[in-house]
Amino acid sequence: MNIALINASPKATGSASKVLLEDLAGLINEDDTVKDFAINKPSIAEHEVGELCKCDAWVFAFPLYVDGIPSHLLSCLCRMEQMSISNRQIYVYAIVNCGFYEGKQCHNALAIMENWCDKTGFIWGMGIGYGGGGALASMGNIPLGRGPKRSLGQAYRILANAILTDTQTENYYTSVSLPEFLYRQAAEYSWKQMIKANGGRYADLNKKI
Repeated sequence: MNIALINASPKATGSASKVLLEDLAGLINEDDTVKDFAINKPSIAEHEVGELCKCDAWVFAFPLYVDGIPSHLLSCLCRMEQMSISNRQIYVYAIVNCGFYEGKQCHNALAIMENWCDKTGFIWGMGIGYGGGGALASMGNIPLGRGPKRSLGQAYRILANAILTDTQTENYYTSVSLPEFLYRQAAEYSWKQMIKANGGRYADLNKKI
């Protein structure tokens, strides 16, 4: 089986989507082939789609944008609708991460991907909505299924089984395995540090413009 892992984050480097796909790749059987793709611009060439169509399954990973999918990915999906693609027996899966703690917040984004499959004729497999994705970039060295990634490991066992058996199942929603108050504290500390790094002050947030 050929499996396309598609990083659809608008970030060229350092994205949570990259971490998510790297963890998933570790669950793919040695007999199967993993091919990495990146969609981070609002266009996709026919030769790129041609390479994708040589795969049996597509796994998209991207961040939640205003309860939907990133605009550049939407542009690429619309472009793919216009192309003549003979192989429609491709299973499509998606992993959506969000900064919200609740993975259920990704529901609409997964529905968009499922509706796109219904329109184009591709086969929707399943999706994962992962809350607390903002912490992933700092957890790259933590093994899947351990510590803060414990719940992600549970979700990935279901996803990997669906991919490797060409099956469809219900979408799965989960969150980073940290208490919500700790996740919020870590997030607030992070953006306060970003304010300082950019020459601002925490008090500036209260200014009225």
